[in-house]
Amino acid sequence: MGPGRALGVGLLLGVLGAAASGPHSLRYFDVGVSEPSPGVPEFMFVGYVDGNLIDRYDSDTGRDVPRADWMAKNLDREYWDRNTQIGQSNQQINRVSLDILRDRYNQSGRAHTWQRMYGCDIREDGTFIRGLYQHAYDGQDFIALDMDTMTFTAADAAAQITKRKWEADGMEAERRKHYLENTCVEWLRKYVSYGRAVLERKEPPTVRVLGKEADGLLTLYCRAYGFYPRPIAVSWLKGGEVRDQETERGSVAPNSDGTYYTWASIEARPEERDEYRCRVEHASLPEPGLFMWEPESNLLAIVLGVVVAVVAVIAIIAGLALWKSKSGKKNKDYNKAPSSDGGSGSSATVINA
Repeated sequence: MGPGRALGVGLLLGVLGAAASGPHSLRYFDVGVSEPSPGVPEFMFVGYVDGNLIDRYDSDTGRDVPRADWMAKNLDREYWDRNTQIGQSNQQINRVSLDILRDRYNQSGRAHTWQRMYGCDIREDGTFIRGLYQHAYDGQDFIALDMDTMTFTAADAAAQITKRKWEADGMEAERRKHYLENTCVEWLRKYVSYGRAVLERKEPPTVRVLGKEADGLLTLYCRAYGFYPRPIAVSWLKGGEVRDQETERGSVAPNSDGTYYTWASIEARPEERDEYRCRVEHASLPEPGLFMWEPESNLLAIVLGVVVAVVAVIAIIAGLALWKSKSGKKNKDYNKAPSSDGGSGSSATVINA
């Protein structure tokens, strides 16, 4: 995988799952660049269900293709042709939008990016929980739809121009809301039915506890990896009491095999180490697991296992610092894109010159 592909596919992986509040989520990520190069396509989009990659379009191939076996098996050529048309249309729209955004910000001479993230969450019974629709420019939040007020939240003065145009139109928010509450939900239900065996599987975490003593202080690390689904709770207990304020936690990150990895650490006095337990709660476990540091254990085998997991994570997210979404939160008019919202993907918007 070249640097551009890592950039596109991994875009906003940090919000996959983190942005999802329900049992099932659908997320699409678009990214367009002003200066494509070998390995860095001019435009691409990727789709995820519950953090699992389902399809990918890029301007190098010019086609949307399945990235999950259960998607390829259940969807016909017409579906992929329709999504390909949406991708090709959005590719042209992103090119025009980037030109106008650079003019609005009075920029030139370097590469710029225009990004979009949108999707929806549903409950186990298939009912709608929430929808997300937001844009970023050069890795910074630009504008987002607030579905509660049916208005747009602008990040800066340039985005305020977009906000005024979209809200004056009166239909932009309605179009996006309709897509998120209807089209998005309809397709997410279908995807879940196609991939239920994969999406609703339960893989228990492998848990390892490590300890490192320095300067009279013991740092205990609790690492959990290889688990699915994503939600997990890792806590440190002392004498049976949860010590959240003293605990440092890492984010829940994806592994290359579709499972997840996380960690939690705490500092302790060496003589009190036997009082500490790491508690892990996960849907795959019948009850919370309790783990303690055992210095006499085979540390080499443990470290090797952790290294494998870390390398897998780094391979996915290396070089990705474009856009850290805040979950809900450039002098021309905006119009609806010529492509329709009839497929699983949504059409983009263009800034007219």
